[in-house]
Amino acid sequence: MSMTPRWSRKKPHFPLLAVLLLVFIACSILYNEFSIQQIDESPDHVTRSQQTSFTYVKPNLPKGASEVLDRFSSCNSTRSYSGKKIRWVDPDAEPGRRRSINQESCDVFSGKWVFDNQSYPLYKESDCPYMSDQLACHKHGRSDLRYQYWRWQPHNCNLKRWNVTELWEKLRGKRLMFVGDSLNRGQWISMVCLLQSVIPTNKRSMSPNAQLTIFRAEEYNATVEFLWAPLLVESNSDDPVNHRLAERIIRPDSVLKHSSQWEHADILVFNSYLWWRQGPVKLLWSAEENGACEELDGLGAMELAMGAWADWVASKVIPLKKHVFFVTMSPTHFWSHEWEPRSEGNCYNQMTPINLEGYWGSGSDLPTMRMVDNVLSRLGSKVSVINITQLSEYRKDGHPSIYRKFWETLSPKQLANPASYSDCIHWCLPGVPDVWNELLFHFL
Repeated sequence: MSMTPRWSRKKPHFPLLAVLLLVFIACSILYNEFSIQQIDESPDHVTRSQQTSFTYVKPNLPKGASEVLDRFSSCNSTRSYSGKKIRWVDPDAEPGRRRSINQESCDVFSGKWVFDNQSYPLYKESDCPYMSDQLACHKHGRSDLRYQYWRWQPHNCNLKRWNVTELWEKLRGKRLMFVGDSLNRGQWISMVCLLQSVIPTNKRSMSPNAQLTIFRAEEYNATVEFLWAPLLVESNSDDPVNHRLAERIIRPDSVLKHSSQWEHADILVFNSYLWWRQGPVKLLWSAEENGACEELDGLGAMELAMGAWADWVASKVIPLKKHVFFVTMSPTHFWSHEWEPRSEGNCYNQMTPINLEGYWGSGSDLPTMRMVDNVLSRLGSKVSVINITQLSEYRKDGHPSIYRKFWETLSPKQLANPASYSDCIHWCLPGVPDVWNELLFHFL
């Protein structure tokens, strides 16, 4: 008996009408594909994919919004997120080929904290005239100083030994600029404290606190600067002092307000994370003329901002002329049950690091890290990554907790419960951010 499927025995003949219909459909498909390709290759604002509802926006257009966002800006109306995405410049780099970090024979970000009261701290809190009251924990009552004496030790190699004169020589005639939020400002203060001691008092200066604050070392013709830009893109929170607002508004498609200040720096150190964790964000696109905002969750809004930032890096950075670093998210320690089951508390009264290798708390968001990693991978050698997250996760003891200046008056109820107002976000100095700068020195 034949095993040939019965539908192969008889070959039906299609009528002429059916053949013509197939030819018409094929021609339509080819025409549509050609039209889509034309739109996709256009350098102008908008494209739309057949498979998704996303509209792609070209960021950082010179003729952007007519008004600059400030703390008095508001939305005339708010609607749901439209699905717009940032189409940023292809940097023509192979994904995953980052400068320095992936080419290292040893992973300096994998290691442990070693108590070392012979080599650390690298400076004294009281010896740094530029110390912030937000980070000066000993000055504000912290008597246990063990947090100052921990050295980061990679598992299979050593960090380059800190050498202040060598770093100044690397910075001679250059501008080193930190760009980001208060955690990046803490790293900047750490760097200034690490560097200032070898500069004579009459040969150094610090500009008044402003959006851009500059430490100058005259004999090296060098500056170490900090630019307040917590969301990287333009926002209504760009005032370095008055930025605690009920409504967070950003221009998700433009870094031009900030890049006009950072573009001439020789070494750039960026960060952005915690400000995206504070609830929904209002999007005011540059092309929007009626003040109508869209609302999006923090992770989605951060992805848009990272796209606009990455577009600037991809199109403007020449690695041999400008060195760009991105510092990964700084963890928080708000829930002691994460490192000590069944306990109730936070970083308050914590005096030693976590010694469980690979510990990861809820203060570090994995979806955010994956998104950032994807963006940075596409940038290839144009950006170097300083991965501070895992090593800082261990340092529950390194936060100011109650030992800092608080600008708001604390209530009797708060004072009766120190954990209720403990700062478990920022870091005491000397302390953890000094190690972030040792890593920066290692890769310069």
